[in-house]
Amino acid sequence: MTPWWKNAVVYQIYPKSFQDSNGDGIGDLQGIISRLDYLEKLGVDAIWLCPIYKSPGADNGYDIADYEAIDEQFGTMADLDELIQKAHQHHIRIVMDLVVNHTSDEHKWFIESRKSRENPYHDFYVWRDKPNKLTSAFSGSAWQYDEATKQYYLHLFAKKQPDLNWKNPKLRQKIYDMMNFWIDKGIAGFRMDVIECIGKEPDQEITANGPHLHEYLQEMNRETFGKKDFLTVGETWSASLAEAKKYIDPKRHELSMVFQFEANSLDQVGASKWDLKKPDLAELKAILTKWQENLAWNSLFWENHDIPRVISRFGDDGKYRVEAAKMFAIMLHLLKGTPYIFNGEEIGMTNCPVESIDDVNDIESRNMYFAGLEQGKSKAELLRSINAKGRDNARTPMQWDDSANAGFTTGKPWLHLNPNYRAINVKACLADKNSIFYTYQQLIKMRHSYPMLVDGDFKAVATSDNIFAYERVLDNEKWLVVCNLTKKEATFTSEYKIQNVLISNYPARTTLQGITLKPFEAFACQVTC
Repeated sequence: MTPWWKNAVVYQIYPKSFQDSNGDGIGDLQGIISRLDYLEKLGVDAIWLCPIYKSPGADNGYDIADYEAIDEQFGTMADLDELIQKAHQHHIRIVMDLVVNHTSDEHKWFIESRKSRENPYHDFYVWRDKPNKLTSAFSGSAWQYDEATKQYYLHLFAKKQPDLNWKNPKLRQKIYDMMNFWIDKGIAGFRMDVIECIGKEPDQEITANGPHLHEYLQEMNRETFGKKDFLTVGETWSASLAEAKKYIDPKRHELSMVFQFEANSLDQVGASKWDLKKPDLAELKAILTKWQENLAWNSLFWENHDIPRVISRFGDDGKYRVEAAKMFAIMLHLLKGTPYIFNGEEIGMTNCPVESIDDVNDIESRNMYFAGLEQGKSKAELLRSINAKGRDNARTPMQWDDSANAGFTTGKPWLHLNPNYRAINVKACLADKNSIFYTYQQLIKMRHSYPMLVDGDFKAVATSDNIFAYERVLDNEKWLVVCNLTKKEATFTSEYKIQNVLISNYPARTTLQGITLKPFEAFACQVTC
């Protein structure tokens, strides 16, 4: 039986920014429920919810204080039960975010752990008498001194996110019990936050892909979702191709798929995402081709809550915004794998520049900014990096219409709105039959209709650096997908003859012989020799 997620398109919702129902400026579960008709019209099969658990919000919900309680800002457990039920009525499944590398320092386990070294919960976390040189992903040392225990605890992220000690079998069982709690509620999958870090070996300065990582995942599979038709996708920032194959090999009984981020470093110099450079399009093509040719199943995505808007980053958010957005959609959704859409991507939302650090909410960006000032960097340089790569770019409220606050809230939004919402919004897209929204809707229908997109082979087509072209082949049928990655015209030729144009962001082509592609042009067609 084909797993449900192989024919599916997943829509990621950042709950805080999607739809506010009560005027407090924060998106909530009832807000999501009110937009299910819209999501059904788009055609998506599942909603991935970023964390809605009880949390002090040091990292916008990725610091969980209670895994089995809903944070009040989002609503109640009854609201979530209603969402699960009503989503199913709209033929939509719910995927929850699973954050089990760390908790909040306000979680009851951590509160107990710091009472004494003898406390049974002390070993639920990673404590050491002396720190080593490990650094946090959010700047500074990864170790925080605790006066009560006279020890240091590990936090690979914010200091309010102490790392869990997966070597402790009692801790692991607590996590599996929690996962089963959610599975029993009727959810259809887990997106697993920084799951590669649970096998960390801090004394060896190994933070990802530790020696026991896959043992833990296999145990998790056995104890929770393994015998269910269930989606599991691991966030694996450092996964190599060889490592990714381990995660998704059906014989190993680990995960359905992983998010890999090799293309995410194309606009940075070295290891720091904040050191900017112009992305290399030839390298982008090579990365996409490598993963398509060598991994049995991919997670397909351009954006998420940690990554800036793709058209601002790799395309054009000005004159050719619509064409670029459609090109990136066509290019990605016709590859082999499960596509993910981040809320707002389907209407072509863009990055939202800020002029002052006072306008920045994201803890990662703020920490980098103040650390950079101490290192002698200029405010202008630091803000340039934040405007290009800061996580707030993806987190600005959803742009529903051109009314006050974009129809997101009747109150004061928790985060600034992008001023372009009066032109770029759902209402305008739905009224325009040629909008980005309908391109996404068409691509989702294709995913549901054509076995080619699930079972077809991928083959890259040799072109100039500015063009990414590939074939999908199933039995005697062949598709050709052609995408101009730039705002410059580009020439393309093929010996194939067009049998049927499947989708295009410009008027449909009638020939492939010696054509000039328009800026950001993209199309897919059935072809014959």
